[in-house]
Amino acid sequence: MFYLKTTALFVLTAVCELVGCYLPYLWLRKGGGLWLLLPTAISLALFVYLLTLHPVASGRVYAAYGGVYVFSALVWLRFVDGVMFTRWDWIGALTSMAGMAIIVAGWRPAE
Repeated sequence: MFYLKTTALFVLTAVCELVGCYLPYLWLRKGGGLWLLLPTAISLALFVYLLTLHPVASGRVYAAYGGVYVFSALVWLRFVDGVMFTRWDWIGALTSMAGMAIIVAGWRPAE
């Protein structure tokens, strides 16, 4: 249950980061309105808050989160950008998630 909860929290964190980076992209490159900066700020603030909810040292959280972020960014690539995965995308995503699982498996509460 711990691993499922941790992974779900990381996925939610990644979505907040992706949205927080995509909205300014829409504003700057696609002619979106300035109003996009408000949900951008909210999304990025939520992203930072969610990273603080893990019970271990921040460096471990960031390292493990990186694997989930790579996987989430590739899902974003497919469903938001409409780009099909290559076998290298799959291999990279699975390798990243394996790295995250290894790091999380060794977590101990911060002292």
